[in-house]
Formats: sequence, C-alpha cells, structure tokens
Amino acid sequence: MALVKLQTENFRNLGHGPVSFTPSMNLLYGENGSGKTSVLEAIGYLGLGRSFRVSRHQAVVSHGEKKLTVFGGLDEGMSAAPSSMPGELRHRVGISRDVAAKETILRVDGEAVRNLSSLAQHLPVSVIDPGVFDIVAGSPGKRRQFLDWAVFHVEPSFASVWQQCQRVTSQRNQILRTGRIDDALMKVWDSQYTELAERLTRARKETFGLFTAAFDSLLGEIEAPWVDGLRLDFYAGWDSSQSLFDVLKIHREQEQKMGHTLYGPNRADIRLRFQGRPVSETFSRGQQKTLVILMKIAQGMVLSDLGKQVTFLLDDINAELDVGHRAMLAQKLHELRCQVFLTSIEPPRPTELWQNTLPDYRLFHVEHGKLTEEQI
Repeated sequence: MALVKLQTENFRNLGHGPVSFTPSMNLLYGENGSGKTSVLEAIGYLGLGRSFRVSRHQAVVSHGEKKLTVFGGLDEGMSAAPSSMPGELRHRVGISRDVAAKETILRVDGEAVRNLSSLAQHLPVSVIDPGVFDIVAGSPGKRRQFLDWAVFHVEPSFASVWQQCQRVTSQRNQILRTGRIDDALMKVWDSQYTELAERLTRARKETFGLFTAAFDSLLGEIEAPWVDGLRLDFYAGWDSSQSLFDVLKIHREQEQKMGHTLYGPNRADIRLRFQGRPVSETFSRGQQKTLVILMKIAQGMVLSDLGKQVTFLLDDINAELDVGHRAMLAQKLHELRCQVFLTSIEPPRPTELWQNTLPDYRLFHVEHGKLTEEQI
C-alpha cells in the first residue's frame, strides 16, 4: 500500500485541503517552521497511531482547537497490477483524536475499528529523522521498538500477544510492589507470563532471522573496515539456557525488592558489537549513522520480500547525512520500490540522490502549512 491522498483538520499549522502524492518519491522543501515535518508527522499518525516527534496528542492540535483529524487514501502502490485503474483507492483510513475528551476514533473504509493495529497494518511507516540514530547508542527500548515494528508487520498475531503480555506484566508488577507475595497466586501469573513471553520471543527470533539475512546481504555490498568485525545478536530478555519460569522463581526476591519484572520480553534487546565490544563505544558518529541506515534498509527488504511496500519518512536528513550517504539511502529505497517522503530546507537535487536512473517523483514547496506542487 502507498499513501496517495492526505487530508488533515486542525493538525498543527497544516491547511485543510486534500493533497495527492505519488506512490514513489515525494520531495518536500521549505523554510524551518513551514510545515514540512508536520506533513510527515500527519502521515505517521496513519501508520503509527501517534506522533514520532512528541508523546502528547495535545501538542499537535492547532492552537485553540480540541480535536484533530487525519485522513488518508491508499492505493496498491508500486506493486499495482498493470490492469489497475490509476488513482483507484484500495483503502481509506482515518484517525480522529478529541484531546479534551481523550477519545480516539479509528476508521478503515468507513467502518470503526478498535485497535490501532487495524489501521497501521495497511500503511507500514518507517521514520528516518535525527532521533533515529539513537538506535545504536540509546537504550535497549529503542532497539526493541525497532525490532517490534518489523515483527508487527511480519506476524499478524504479534500485536495481540504483545498487548496481553503487557497486561500480565502489569499484574505481576502490582503483586511485586505489595511486598506480600502469595506463592500460589504468583505461580499462576508466572505461568501466564511465561507462555506469552515464549510466543513473543518466537516471533521476534523469526523476524530477527529474516532481518539479519537481509542485513548481511547489504554488508556484502559495501566496503568498510568495520564490516568483518560487526555482530548483531538477539537477546530474549533472560538467560535462554534456563526456562523463563525457573529464572523468575530463582530471582523472586530480587524482583520483589525492585518492585517490578526484571526478566522477560520487556528486557529484550538487539546487541550490536564490533570485535566483542559495544558499537556505541567503538564506532564513530558517522559509522553509527551508516549502521542505522543499513538496518533501516534491511527492514524494508524484509517487508518487500513479503510483498509489502514501506512508506519511509526522511525528515531533514541533509543535516545528518553527507551527499554520499543520502545517495546510498535514496538509491536503495528506489530499488526496493518504497514510497518516500523526503524533506529539506533547500530545493532538493534529484540528480544527486539518483545518479543513474531518476525514479518517478513529485516536488512540493511547503509554506505556512500549505503544499504547492511544482512542475518538473
């Protein structure tokens, strides 16, 4: 699927009129504060159910308003059959958030749906912005989120199991915080937690295997001194030589003292090492950026192999990447037949991004929240 129509209401400073995009490359430029990133943010709402910039819905509602709406029209994208009618929409998706009442309404093809997963499954959105480079040097939660995004789009049941596991984890934590543990009751919760944890971990391991296969193929295409010494490993969140049930039993006193669950899928991580040492300690900032780019591309390769088109949101990458890295990223995404939205302050130079064959692209100037398409 690809986003070919977007319309917003009371979303930051964006205008209310509908905008049409290409399933291929969409280049947006304009001054700081013009609304470029807000466009990407609105698209992100349809694929992520939230902003990739801020955690509060209130922050994105237009000043003085209490409700925001984002609507998107999706078509078959780059995978459309030759017989498909140009501009024919496959799905219509929308999200509305009343920040005063704290109510969210989700719709797919005019029907109300309950879960964000029902919305997000139609539009896999991957963000590459300055904050994404924290995947390497940031907390395990950043890498866990990176992996789970792919697992969600590979394994349809993952979202439901993840939500169940979150609820059980919350129950365990409440019991651990009381300081008075009923062994029989705890055994029941441990049993449920272990069963869900094993299901989550199997899904993560399977997707991680697909990811590393794609990633290794990418490493074979580049020349860098760190390629041979790099290793990526999946850590389940506990010592896998023991069952999680036994680990929880052994460390019951430790968990009770801390007041929360210390072992399980909530502690999973992708461990990045170079010659046995953490990449965050051994790689330069530039090398870390290259690594993150390759990881993001590998994610796109996994979904592409499953017949899914990813929509990449590249926000102000000129500030983070040099010309060579920007060209590598743009070329790989073109080869994967991804949809791309790329923002920049200066008018983009397509011939710098795609030096061999120019893809289909549309150019937009953004000013005061309004997008104006320019002829190319």
